[in-house]
Amino acid sequence: MSEQDAGTRGLAAAVAESGRRIVVIDDDPTGSQSVTGLPLVTAWSDDDLAWAFDQDAPGFFVLANTRSHQPAEATRIIREIRAGVARIAAARGEDFVLISRGDSTLRGHFPLETDVLAGTEASDGRPVDAILLVPAYPEAGRITVDSVHLVERDGVRTPVGETEYARDATFGYRSSALPDWVEEVTGGVVRAADVVRLTLDLIHRDGPDGVADVLRACSGGSVVAVDAVDEEDLRIVALGVLQAEADGARILTRSGPTYVRARCGQERTGALADTDLERAFATAPDGHGLVAVGSHVGTTGRQLAQLLDQGGIASVEIDLPRFLAASRDTGAAFQDAGPASGGTGDGAPAFQALVDEAADAAASLLAESDVAVMTSREVVHGADAAESLWIAGVGSRALVAVVRAVLDRSAPSFVVAKGGITSNDVATGALGIRHAEVVGTVLPGIVSLWRPVGGPSAGVPYVVFPGNVGDDAALAQVVARVRDAASYRR
Repeated sequence: MSEQDAGTRGLAAAVAESGRRIVVIDDDPTGSQSVTGLPLVTAWSDDDLAWAFDQDAPGFFVLANTRSHQPAEATRIIREIRAGVARIAAARGEDFVLISRGDSTLRGHFPLETDVLAGTEASDGRPVDAILLVPAYPEAGRITVDSVHLVERDGVRTPVGETEYARDATFGYRSSALPDWVEEVTGGVVRAADVVRLTLDLIHRDGPDGVADVLRACSGGSVVAVDAVDEEDLRIVALGVLQAEADGARILTRSGPTYVRARCGQERTGALADTDLERAFATAPDGHGLVAVGSHVGTTGRQLAQLLDQGGIASVEIDLPRFLAASRDTGAAFQDAGPASGGTGDGAPAFQALVDEAADAAASLLAESDVAVMTSREVVHGADAAESLWIAGVGSRALVAVVRAVLDRSAPSFVVAKGGITSNDVATGALGIRHAEVVGTVLPGIVSLWRPVGGPSAGVPYVVFPGNVGDDAALAQVVARVRDAASYRR
C-alpha cells in the first residue's frame, strides 16, 4: 500500500475529528445511492432537522427536490433549509458544512443553488472561499478527465455535452469541459478561464496536500472543477478539503453522489447481501410489490422493457395527455408544479376520475402479481423550459396520486420508484415519508434501499432507483431481488 493510499484509509477518523456535521441538500432523492446508514429527512421543520442532528452519523440528507421546481421556488426552499440548519446547529453548538448534491450529468439549478447558499453563508459571516464542482459518479460511468466530463458506457467514453442528458428540455446545455459549462450556465458571469482546475495529474502527484494548497489559495467563491475517475481520486480530494477547512477555508460543494460518500468518510461497499435484504423486509406487509416509473430517459425505457419482458409483473399506464388536459382545465398551467404547490389541479373532478380509473386497475392486478405503474412513454415537450418543467410536474403529480390511491386500496410488500423526481414525490406524496435511514444499496452504488422511520409507511421497504443509471437489465434485477426478499417471509 502506498503512503497516499494509507492516508486515505484514515479519512473516517479525519471526518470525525473535524467536528463539523455534513449537511447534504439533495436536489432529488437519488443522491443517497452511494452511502449506508445515513439519516435523511424529506421535510425541514425545526423538529425534522433536530431529529437528523440527533442521529449518530457524520452527516445527513435533506431532500429539497429543487430540480422539479421553478427557480423562484427552488430559491425559497434552499434559503429555508439553510436557515433551519443554521438555527438548529447554533442551538446545539455545532458547526456544519454544506454539500449541494446535484446530477452527475449536469442537469439542475446550477449556479442558482450554490449562489443562494453562498449568499446566505456570507450574510451569516461565513463567506465561501471556494465552490467545489465534483460531478463524477464512477459507479455509473460518469467521470471527469482533464476537466472534461464524460459518460462511459460499454467501454466508450462520450463527452457529456454530446449525450441525451445535454438535450434535457429544462436543463439542456452544450459544453462538456467543466470550465466551459460553468461559463455557459452562468451566462458568462464566471469565465472559463477563471475556473480553477484540480486535474488528475495534480491529485495523483501531490495528493491531499496539493489539493489543500489549491483550496487555501481560493477566495471569493472561486469555482473549482475536480477531475475523478475512481473512488480513490475522490477520497484524496476529500482529505485535501478537510485539511483546507482545518486551516480556515470555507468550501461549498456541488457534487454527484460518490463524493458525498468520500466526504462522509465511508468506504465503498457492495450491494446488500440477501440476508440483509431479508432483514429489511422483516416488517413489510404480505403481498406483491409496486413499481412506479416516471423517468423518460432512454435508459429507463430500455430497463422498463426488460422488466416487463421477464414476466411476473403486470402494468398500468397513466395517459399523460389526458392528465395534462384535466390540469389545464383548472387554469393551473405554468404554475410551479412541485409536490407542495397544488399546481396541477389534482383535486379537480376530471383529474381525480383519471386517478381512480388507473388506481382501480392497479389495485386489482396487485392482488395477483407485482405491478408497474408508469406514465405514458411518449415525451411531451413544452414550448419553453418553464412549460416543460410544468409538464414534468403534472406527470409526477399524476403518478403520485395514482400510487397513493393504490396504497389506500391495497398495501404492497415493497415500493420501487424509478426516476429522481418520481422518487421524491412518491416518498413524500404517496408514502408520507418524513424521516428515513439509508440501509444500503440493492445494486452497488446506484440503487438505494430506504427504511422509513415512523409515519404511515413505516415497515414498507422503499427502493430509490435514479432514471439515468444502470444497464438495460438493472431494473429487472432490482425487482427480482426485492421480490425474492419479500417472498422469503411468505
